[in-house]
Amino acid sequence: MTTIGSSTPGSSPGANTNGLSLKNETKKIADAATQFEALLIDQMLRSARDPDGEGLMGTEDGPGSALMEMGEQQFAQTLANNGGLGIAKMVIAGLENHANR
Repeated sequence: MTTIGSSTPGSSPGANTNGLSLKNETKKIADAATQFEALLIDQMLRSARDPDGEGLMGTEDGPGSALMEMGEQQFAQTLANNGGLGIAKMVIAGLENHANR
């Protein structure tokens, strides 16, 4: 059985020979999972906003709405980058579990 990150003679030309490619792929997966979590958090924040459009700055249309959306996006990204709700970790664990089958 070949382990992830090792190469055997006769394996495919794109096989990983030094583990560097595996590290790059792992980082890409982690980044994608974190971005996915940030997107979910952002959507949760938007849905939690008052449904009639009233926010901290009154009716949110124009600059107030854009400012609120930017703030929600930045907060969601920062939260996800710092562990967030653990969704990214679950996605990564699920992908690793699937890859090890």
